[in-house]
Amino acid sequence: MSDVSVGMTEKQALGLAPEAPGGLATPRDYIALLKPRVMSLVIFTALVGLVRAPDHVHPVIAFTAILCIAVGAGAAGALNMWWDADIDRVMTRTQSRPIPSGRVTPQEALAFGLTLSAFSVVVLGLLVNVLAGALLAFTIFFYVVVYTMWLKRSTPQNIVIGGLSGALPPMVAWAAASGSISLESVILVAIIFFWTPPHFWALSLYRADDYARAGVPMLPVTAGPDETRRQILLYTLFLVPLAMSPTFLGEAGLVYGAVSGVMGLGMLMAAIKVYRLRTGEEATKAAKKMFGFSILYLFLLFATLLAEALIGRI
Repeated sequence: MSDVSVGMTEKQALGLAPEAPGGLATPRDYIALLKPRVMSLVIFTALVGLVRAPDHVHPVIAFTAILCIAVGAGAAGALNMWWDADIDRVMTRTQSRPIPSGRVTPQEALAFGLTLSAFSVVVLGLLVNVLAGALLAFTIFFYVVVYTMWLKRSTPQNIVIGGLSGALPPMVAWAAASGSISLESVILVAIIFFWTPPHFWALSLYRADDYARAGVPMLPVTAGPDETRRQILLYTLFLVPLAMSPTFLGEAGLVYGAVSGVMGLGMLMAAIKVYRLRTGEEATKAAKKMFGFSILYLFLLFATLLAEALIGRI
């Protein structure tokens, strides 16, 4: 048996994805590096920030801003995959990504991410405004350096602190439209920031073995599932009234207040169910349902804010 065959057998025995030779990348692989699912959320929340900003912005400037924010988010995703290739190769749900599967080399991913990062920040800063460009640069830096390179492997609070990077796009877009930062843009960031821990901890409850195998100190791995469930409930209890606050502060209308209230009740019920069910298949189902519902929750909140802003301008 050859050395190569032995190596492949060992990787398969460990559950690792085999490394293929470079040079097999397709456009689809580079799109995958951008984390399109994450990018779609970034684009949507950024659009809400752009539309709700008080100043009307030229359509070309608006398109440029959203494009740069999307490219910047994708660049951060590519750099995240470059740094985390060793982890991705171990975790079941990430083994098929372009780098661990060998379709894209780490050097190619690094060059791709750095190029897109520079492009998005420079274009946004020059063609829109410096504040928006600076905020986008900070967002990319925070996600890649603070979260990916530092927090993710060093603390179970990685998602809590690192979530700031995923929460900032509405503020970047608001700054692109108005050249400033306001209370409402801060609230939009805060909603996403406090939504992130219960959202990802629900996922980590039924993916804990994956994270443990990769050595990532997610909360269920370091503190156990019971503490994770407690933290999910606590964050949800804070998130629900926070998400309703735009109506109380006069930043959003009664329709948003009703939607945020009803969906908040659903989010709270899901968190309570996750907290109460500790073992067995039912506990896993509860965590999966909360993870899925949390996506719908955030989408409907921001969709309502978007609809109110668009209707108000008709």
